[in-house]
Amino acid sequence: MATSENWELFVQNGRHNHKIAVYSHGHAQSARLTEEQLQQTEQFMKSHVPPRNIVRFFSRTRRWFSQKIYNVVAKIKRNRMQGRNMVEEVLRLSAETGYTVFYRNGEDNNVLSDIVVAHLISIAMIRTWPYVLIMDTTYKKNK
Repeated sequence: MATSENWELFVQNGRHNHKIAVYSHGHAQSARLTEEQLQQTEQFMKSHVPPRNIVRFFSRTRRWFSQKIYNVVAKIKRNRMQGRNMVEEVLRLSAETGYTVFYRNGEDNNVLSDIVVAHLISIAMIRTWPYVLIMDTTYKKNK
């Protein structure tokens, strides 16, 4: 028996007073993606299919897939990064794919202050035409 100022609770029988549900609709276990669906999602990501198109592909069969697919895509990306943060991953991928990377850290701290990522063709073009330079520095700069 548990008591408080206003309530008293008596448990006479600790068993369920109803049969266990035979359907699993709405339960977290049944809402998980199958191993086949996880592999299919990873294959789509390797093919650079945007998450919205992956959702569209799966939503033909089930409506609740939308958020689950986005969660799976984010998990796959985190696993690929192997504990690196976004900046470290950009530097790694840039070097891996043949881009030249220049960056500077702040003088008083170890915070990244400037970064330039350039493809070899772009470097050759700037050497050919050094007086014309178009640069876009505003796309998702706060991310």
